[in-house]
Amino acid sequence: MTAVDDATTGTASPSRERVRAWVLVASGMFAVAWGGNEFTPLLVMYRLDHGFSQLVVDTFLFAYVLGIVPALLIGGPLSDRLGRRPLMLPAPFVAVAGSLILATGADSAVWLIAGRILSGVALGIGMAVGGSWLKELSSTEHDPTARAGAGARRAAMSLTAGFGIGAGIAGVLAQWGPWPSVFPYAVHIVIALAAGIGMWRVPETRAAVPKAERRKLSTDLKIPSAGHRRFLYVVAPVAPWVFGAAASAYAVIPALMTPHSGGAPIAFSALLCVIGLGAGFAIQAVGRRIDTPSNARAVAVALAVLVAGMVLAAVASSALTVPLAMIAAMMLGCGYGMALVSGLQEIQRIAGPDDLAGLTAVFYSLSYLGFAVPAVMAAIAGTGSAITYPIMFVVGAVAAAASLVLVIVKWRAHVPEATASERR
Repeated sequence: MTAVDDATTGTASPSRERVRAWVLVASGMFAVAWGGNEFTPLLVMYRLDHGFSQLVVDTFLFAYVLGIVPALLIGGPLSDRLGRRPLMLPAPFVAVAGSLILATGADSAVWLIAGRILSGVALGIGMAVGGSWLKELSSTEHDPTARAGAGARRAAMSLTAGFGIGAGIAGVLAQWGPWPSVFPYAVHIVIALAAGIGMWRVPETRAAVPKAERRKLSTDLKIPSAGHRRFLYVVAPVAPWVFGAAASAYAVIPALMTPHSGGAPIAFSALLCVIGLGAGFAIQAVGRRIDTPSNARAVAVALAVLVAGMVLAAVASSALTVPLAMIAAMMLGCGYGMALVSGLQEIQRIAGPDDLAGLTAVFYSLSYLGFAVPAVMAAIAGTGSAITYPIMFVVGAVAAAASLVLVIVKWRAHVPEATASERR
C-alpha cells in the first residue's frame, strides 16, 4: 500500500514515505507562516510609498489576528472531531488567496485587511491543526527516530523558519526587486502551492469521530484543559510575550529606525525580522536541554530573556543606532523562540488526547494578542503625551519581570504526570 493509499484509509504503512510524512506537514506550516509574516517588512513600504500612517500599517499587522484566532479556536477542536487532513489540507491554498488579494490591493486599506485576514485564517489552521498533526506524526508509531518533545520542537521551528525566511525574502524583493508590491507575494504563492500539493501524501493520524458518537459542536469547542492550573499559572503568563516580543523586534524597532537605516528602510526592516526570528529559531534547539517536565525552568528562562530584551529595546529605541537595534532584535527573538517552544512543550504535557489541538489553539490565541503591541504603542505615541517608546519598553520589562515572578512562585505546582521517558 502506498503513502497515498494510506492517506485515504487513515492507516499507515511502514514505508519510508510515511516515516518522513512529518516533513510534508512541516512544509505546509512553513508555507502558511511565510504567508503570515511576509507582510511585516513591507510595513515600511506601505507607509512610505502608499501613504498610510504608522498607526494604520500597525493595524494592518494586527488585522490578521482577526483570521488567526477564529481559525485556531474552531479549527483545532474541529480537527479533533473530523481528523487533521480535512482541516489542514486547504490551509496553504487559503494562504495563496490571501497573497493574491494583498498583491492586487496595495493602495486599498480594505483589500489589505481582507488579504491579511485570509493569511491569518491559513496560519491559524496551520498552527492548531498542523501543529497537532505534526506532533502525532512525530510519535514513535509514525517516526521511530523521534525523541520526546520532537513534535513541539518541529512545529515551533517550522513556523519560525517560515516567519523568518518569508520576511527576509519579501523585504529584499520589495527593496530591490521589480514590482515591489506584487513580486514578494508571487514568490509565496508558488511555495504555498507546492507545499499544499505535497501534503496530500500525508496519512491521517486521527480518525474522524463517527457521526453517531459526535457530541454537539458547542461541546467540542469547550477545552477543559484550558482550566488546568498549570496552564493558568505557567503557560498563560508567557503566551502573550511570544508575539509581543516578535512584533517589537520586527515591527516597532524597524519603524523607529526608518530615518537611520542607510537609505534601505525596507531591507533593514527585513534584516531585523531575519535577525529576530533567526535567533528565535536557533535558540529552540537549546530549548530541549533547558525544558524539564518536573518544573517551569524553560518558561522561566524565556521570561528572563524577555526582560533583558525589553531593556535592550528601551536602550535601542532611545539611541536609534544600527548595532543596538540589531542586538535588541536578536535578544527579543531569543525570548520569542524560548517562549514559543517552552509554551508548546507545556501544552503537550497538559493536554489530553481529545483536546490537544484545542489547547494548542488557546495557547496560540493568547500568543497572538502580542501583535496588538505595535498598534497600541503607536496610538500612545501619537497622542503627543510624554510617554515615549523607551518608556513603554521599560514598562514592558517590568511586566515581563512580574510574569517571571509568578512563574517562579508556581515553579513545581500542578505539574502534569510525566512519562518516565520524559523525566531527567
